[in-house]
Amino acid sequence: MSEASRLQQAFAAGKFVVSGEIGPPKGTHIEEMLHHIDALKDKVDALNVTDNQSSVMRISSLGVCQLIKEKNGEPILQMTCRDRNRLALQSDLLSASVLGIKNVLCLTGDYITIGDHKEAKPVFDIDSVQLIQTIRQLEQGRDLAGNELQGAPKFFVGAVVTPEADPIEPQLLKFEKKVKAGADFFQTQAIYDIENFKKFMRYARQFNTKIMAGIVLLVSAGMARYMNQNVPGIFVPQELIDEMASAPKGKALEKGIEIAGRMIRQLKDEKICDGVHIMAIGREGVIPDILSAAGLNGAG
Repeated sequence: MSEASRLQQAFAAGKFVVSGEIGPPKGTHIEEMLHHIDALKDKVDALNVTDNQSSVMRISSLGVCQLIKEKNGEPILQMTCRDRNRLALQSDLLSASVLGIKNVLCLTGDYITIGDHKEAKPVFDIDSVQLIQTIRQLEQGRDLAGNELQGAPKFFVGAVVTPEADPIEPQLLKFEKKVKAGADFFQTQAIYDIENFKKFMRYARQFNTKIMAGIVLLVSAGMARYMNQNVPGIFVPQELIDEMASAPKGKALEKGIEIAGRMIRQLKDEKICDGVHIMAIGREGVIPDILSAAGLNGAG
């Protein structure tokens, strides 16, 4: 099959790898999204495309990945198990392969109830571990029913982990299952407590897999408090909340960019992990500013 993806090559070369995130719009107006792709594709090593994130209907990840490829960017196809059964998931994987999309991030998916189509039926025919196993079976030339394929795909396979989960033990068990299933790399849920993240990395380093720390941009002290209270697996230390709260009026976003850049610089300088995945959540336009604050100037 084809050569390794550019993302895989970046890891293999020992680069501190940076990915960003593209959230497809709800509707056919894609001009702003295309602008974000143009602004980021040469500054990061890869761009994740979310798959109906938070159970909100949007343009498909597969469609947007193809748009990124047309602009010579490096897409990561996100696939959740919530909306499709094993037939549709395998079909989309084969489609991605023939379109030249080589990176896949496997997720189980958020529950329907948090989204905007609460009457939709969740599928969850398989979970994220089984999706990784599915990809590895397709690569061996057979589908999940054991039927022979006329040509097999080849993917660089990613998964997710939540290092700040409390208790952490169930996450570590799931992490190990994903490694054994064949995950090549992991992107973490948002981390803010680097000392705690170091503990997770000491555990993770016993496995042959790459770890990218998730960096979610803080835009206000209120956002940080909200995440602590409402988002499982995210913990923003009080000193960061205080730092955000101390920002002058109208300067909170700049402070958030400074904090994100500082964290990325520490992760890289101390060689704590293999890269970062930056989630600006609706503010993709400031990712170049975060990279500048981190002292990182472009992919490649």
